[in-house]
Amino acid sequence: MIKVIIIALILNLMNFIPAYACTTMLVTKGASQDGSVIVAHSDDSELFDQRLVYVPAADHKPGSFRPVYYDAASLGDRPEYHGYLLRRYTGTHRGPTYVDPSRPQSIPLGYIPQVKHTYAYFDGSYAIMNEHQLMFGECTDGTKIQPDPVPGKLIFYSAELSRVAAERCKTAREAVELIGRLIETYGYYGTGETLPIGDTKEGWIIEMAPSPEGTGGLWVAKKVPDGEVFVAANELRIREVDQDDPNMLYSKDLHAIAKKHGWWKPKDGKLDWLRTVSMGEYSHPYYSLRRVWRLQARIAPSQEKSSWVKDGYTKEYPFSIKPDKKLKVRDVMSLYRDYYQDTEFDQSKGVTAGPFGCPYRYPGPMDAGGDTGDPNAKLKGTWERPISIYRCGFSYVCQARDWLPDPIGGLVWFGPDEPMSTCYVPFYVGVKSIAEPYYTCDTTTFNQKSAWWAFNFVANWAGLKYSYMIKDIRQKQDEIEHAEIEGIKKMDEQALALYKQDPEKARQLITTYCETQANQIVKDWWEFAWLLVARYDDGYVNEPGKMSQEVGYPENWYDKSEWPNGPTTYKKPKSKPVKYRVIGSHDFQSFVKNWDSKKHPVLYALVRSPDEWDAVFHPAPTMGVNRPFGPDKKLYDKEQILVVSRVVKPSSMLKVEGVCESKDELAIHYSFVARNPEASFTIKEYFAVVIPKHDYKTIVFIENGKRTGVLNIAKGQWSVPI
Repeated sequence: MIKVIIIALILNLMNFIPAYACTTMLVTKGASQDGSVIVAHSDDSELFDQRLVYVPAADHKPGSFRPVYYDAASLGDRPEYHGYLLRRYTGTHRGPTYVDPSRPQSIPLGYIPQVKHTYAYFDGSYAIMNEHQLMFGECTDGTKIQPDPVPGKLIFYSAELSRVAAERCKTAREAVELIGRLIETYGYYGTGETLPIGDTKEGWIIEMAPSPEGTGGLWVAKKVPDGEVFVAANELRIREVDQDDPNMLYSKDLHAIAKKHGWWKPKDGKLDWLRTVSMGEYSHPYYSLRRVWRLQARIAPSQEKSSWVKDGYTKEYPFSIKPDKKLKVRDVMSLYRDYYQDTEFDQSKGVTAGPFGCPYRYPGPMDAGGDTGDPNAKLKGTWERPISIYRCGFSYVCQARDWLPDPIGGLVWFGPDEPMSTCYVPFYVGVKSIAEPYYTCDTTTFNQKSAWWAFNFVANWAGLKYSYMIKDIRQKQDEIEHAEIEGIKKMDEQALALYKQDPEKARQLITTYCETQANQIVKDWWEFAWLLVARYDDGYVNEPGKMSQEVGYPENWYDKSEWPNGPTTYKKPKSKPVKYRVIGSHDFQSFVKNWDSKKHPVLYALVRSPDEWDAVFHPAPTMGVNRPFGPDKKLYDKEQILVVSRVVKPSSMLKVEGVCESKDELAIHYSFVARNPEASFTIKEYFAVVIPKHDYKTIVFIENGKRTGVLNIAKGQWSVPI
């Protein structure tokens, strides 16, 4: 019972966990066009720490210890450890970029023995890629428990685990084995995690979850078959744990702990990792699986994967998939720029996209949080969760190329802000430093010296006239990224020739090249930003010689707007009748629920879904009667229902007289005749009329010729009382 209560409490707290909800993938050698191994990741991390940081290699004294720090990416800000989302780390143990004496210094949760030498790597919310072409992706997953850190007992989260592996390992399997040992020895806190790890030869996936024992942690790892592509999006992807599979590793006490806590029974067969440690999908149905479907459908369209599944534990989308054609690095970039274009889930369609097809969907207090397994979760609605999302902090595509020496072979293509409007810039892993704009970022203060702010500004500005500006953005992306890819081919040759003579000079060459290119792209992007500001100023399309071009709105938008009802004559517009049909009180086995009729003599409602019907009506089953409890749910695809109810004496009459509309306002006229005032009891009388589906701003109720009530639909008021 105590365990159940703890799990429930943690699930209720999940709404307060930061939205590090990412999409990650791994492309094996046999699945990439050039034979490189690719790991990609979108860090969909709100307005947190978006810096790309170069952590240099270091030597350490014998007997020294490495501090392990709290990660705000796990459970949010924790002042007691000086762990903050706006600054992932402050201190002297990760190179000069993280040194800032003016800020509180990060406080360790514990220590592990240090090694003699640690490798250089690129750091973000998690380790990205080290100097030996070892690379990492990441996505957060829902798990049954999500404990707080405990100094000295539960000290590791996935972010610090990836950093330790980047500091110490050269191969993916070596990194997986090290991470597993660290989890078991030093304890794991926070959320579930998926980490794709690739090297120049192969790719592995390690997934981890906290242990219900309160010490150690649980983990499973699986090698991605060569020739296939792995994708994940905030749901654990490893399923059956095969104890005889040499390409699968797992924590030594996984089965024993799962059995002890009733998470798995041996009679059920092989342990299903997802079912054992997780409640299913993250946040809401299809939050994760829609992205997995979309990526697999684009990678292998011949397999005709369905976008609809039974539940969050589906096996419709396999662990990895063979692509119809081998992927180029720019193909992977394109996958991350997806918002379900040309599908039924296209985010550039619908009323929320506005007249210019903006795919941004901003969350609010009505939106879901936590696992779908939370029994208290009741969803009135939700937005589709695309791959490229407005709140992405950065994304990257890493390449490990075994035909080149490590300093030249490893490439990080880094894009600040959201993928759909960013530009990916290359950084060799052998550089000695990176361009300052890429590690300059404070999301609380606008700064033109910051690469992130350049791309974030363009992304936000594009929202004003998206269908126009996204064309300009794509043209600029093509121009820059094609040039960068060609430039890298030439630089590979120059750097390799110099490397054979003098490796240090080769490192200096690629450092200068990457810094020059990165600085130039930031400069170009700011110039591009100001071009967009001028080109689309005041809603026009402007260009020299053709200023103030009045392009208006898309033709189909005029019919959706108030434009047809605009003043085309001096006469006051007449309202026009609306077709309707009456639902009788005996059509369904339901009655109107009780409400405070003294405060609200009349109940008004606009019912647009089965859930809203159930909020107004209570089922009243009668023996031998086969009438339904409410309308068929298909009715709401094209129609909606107006309901008026009163508490009256028997034989009183409520009768609809007519429905009409004028612009965005609907008016329903009805009569009410009170009878039998001497009656000793009252009843709830109502009528309901079915009308065509339309987005009205207000609905006015007129009783016996007098206005008695109004619903402000535009502000979300669908019934009175609510």
